[in-house]
Amino acid sequence: MKEFGVVGLGRIGGGLAWQALGKGYRVVGVDLEPPHEDLMERGIEYASALEGLRELSGPRVVFVYIHAGPAIDSMLERLAEVLDPGDIIVDGGNSYWGDSIRRHARLAELGIRLVDLGTSGGVGGARQGACFMVGGDESSLDHVEPILLDLSCEGGYVRAGGPGSGHFVKLVHNGIEFGMLQAIGEGLDLLEKFDQKLPVADVLSCWRNGSVVRSWLVDLMHEQYVDKGGLEDVPGYIEDTGEVNWLVSDAMRMEVPIPVIAQSVMQLFTSRDNQKDWAKGIAMMRHGFGGHPFGPKQELVEERQISRVGDIWRPTE
Repeated sequence: MKEFGVVGLGRIGGGLAWQALGKGYRVVGVDLEPPHEDLMERGIEYASALEGLRELSGPRVVFVYIHAGPAIDSMLERLAEVLDPGDIIVDGGNSYWGDSIRRHARLAELGIRLVDLGTSGGVGGARQGACFMVGGDESSLDHVEPILLDLSCEGGYVRAGGPGSGHFVKLVHNGIEFGMLQAIGEGLDLLEKFDQKLPVADVLSCWRNGSVVRSWLVDLMHEQYVDKGGLEDVPGYIEDTGEVNWLVSDAMRMEVPIPVIAQSVMQLFTSRDNQKDWAKGIAMMRHGFGGHPFGPKQELVEERQISRVGDIWRPTE
């Protein structure tokens, strides 16, 4: 039977559940609050407590889409008390890869299997076909792969390797994203500062069609620029959850130079004076693909500070 559970029915967890229900899956969803009515109408089996997951057939597959950090450790411990040996938990959030390796080993002691799943594509991807980067042991990946292939877009699936590799690949992906966002934002700044008045929206529209830099991010930049009527009412403060900071630390430990990614993180910090047009451009694109906030958000500030549980992971000697 095609079925799985989802803990966390927000934008991504709820979107994947919505997509799966449309493809004939049985989905048991757990959240503190009842899901959006479109999920209920589509047939999700809502449970307010984790014990509702026991209604699934074994070996159970349970996706977790909650904030990274200590909340994941707490949730995994609670799930281990509800699930049975051989069941599989899929951490689909942006957990640090070193934490995922540690958690995999911890759950293995309890007979529970853990898969680390990097998920990209934003809200639209969750509903229409996501991009997945997955890591874990072979038997676990064999079991969850059919589900992931059903929920991914064409070509948007890769087995990255063993435990931790899925989240590492997603972390590198996020670093590349930062560099691309920075370059597009800086280009927008140049367009705005030219000594002639440029039809910036038209320029961005042109770049979407046939240019070397055409991309989903340029699409989002154009759409947001038109929707907002330019940059005047867009805060230049870029909020984030801090994952790419981890990548910069990893690169230093690995002695791999990543100057563009590292500088994009530094530039993100400088955005927080709320005055720079390139920062407004990045904020607009991030809002377009992920619903990220315009301006500071205290919840994300706190998450950024606590989201990696351990120190930088280092392999044992």
